[in-house]
Amino acid sequence: MLKQILHTGMARKASDILIIAGLPVSYKINGVIMRDGQRLLPADTAALAEELYRMAGDRDMTRLLEEGDDDFSFALPGLCRFRVNALKQRGSLGLVIRVVSFQLPDRKALGIPDGVMSFAAYNRGLVLYTGPAGSGKTTTLACIVDEINSTRNAHVITIEDPIEYLHQHRQSVVTQRELNTDTRSYDAALRAALREAPDIILVGEMRDTKTIRAAVTAAETGHLVISTLHTIGASNTIDRILDSFPPQQQDQIRMQLAMVLEGVVSQRLLPTLDGRQVPAFEIMKVNSAVRSMIRESRCHQLDNTIAQSAGEGMITLDQSILNLVQSGQVAPADAVRFATNPDWMRKRLGVSG
Repeated sequence: MLKQILHTGMARKASDILIIAGLPVSYKINGVIMRDGQRLLPADTAALAEELYRMAGDRDMTRLLEEGDDDFSFALPGLCRFRVNALKQRGSLGLVIRVVSFQLPDRKALGIPDGVMSFAAYNRGLVLYTGPAGSGKTTTLACIVDEINSTRNAHVITIEDPIEYLHQHRQSVVTQRELNTDTRSYDAALRAALREAPDIILVGEMRDTKTIRAAVTAAETGHLVISTLHTIGASNTIDRILDSFPPQQQDQIRMQLAMVLEGVVSQRLLPTLDGRQVPAFEIMKVNSAVRSMIRESRCHQLDNTIAQSAGEGMITLDQSILNLVQSGQVAPADAVRFATNPDWMRKRLGVSG
């Protein structure tokens, strides 16, 4: 039964499959959840979870049963890869399955612009890709690694939880490590990576203070470090990093960030007029003015700097959304709904509140 569910998800081009007791199997397609079939009972979801663990190489269910969560990925040969979060909810087992193609994404087909991809050419520093869960950060990072792999002679080490896209060695050597399978934590893998002759280190997510500190240290040693955060906007991203440290350490990390940060890209997925989804991006490239603002705790001024620096390849999220409306991809109402400054967007579009 589970294999049929996975086949259906692929055929419908679902991004996620949700198997939760009390609901039919649900497929998330272009951001919309669609239900299919009969309501699942707790016994049904438990049976599907057991079937999935068998398909994933007879994976041990102990972690799920004892801790209530388990993250991993697996592949059906010749079909697709899947990223799984198995969970307990209200005493029953559930599954959230992300559908990941064997093929690497085509960044032009996805609408990822050159400005976002430009950081693939950087040699050192810290570059952050941010956005809410499900906004496409992992896909963007896969495009970045593929660009590096296709154009540069480098050693790329990725630390992921779990691995989604598999990269073949091309001009670069790509070493992919998975949490809980290949290493115990992000920060431990980061520290080890510095002894593994890296040129570029990709950290799937900066989840905690230890990981942030290790990533900043790696960037200070002359490597290019790329990672993600669940934030929207450059100023919020920097504030989130600083707030994760005790007050007595924030000045030090602020100075370190001012030296090593090279860029922050924030993205959102918006519904299009033809029922698809398209990304909008804020791009901040760190110049001397931005470094001064970070160093002097003036991050609230970053939005204005980004808005005034289009000539340097920067763009605000709202301007990116406006461009999507002007190109006929996004409806004005959706542009206002997703804008960080709805009043600014209404004024530019000439619509009323």
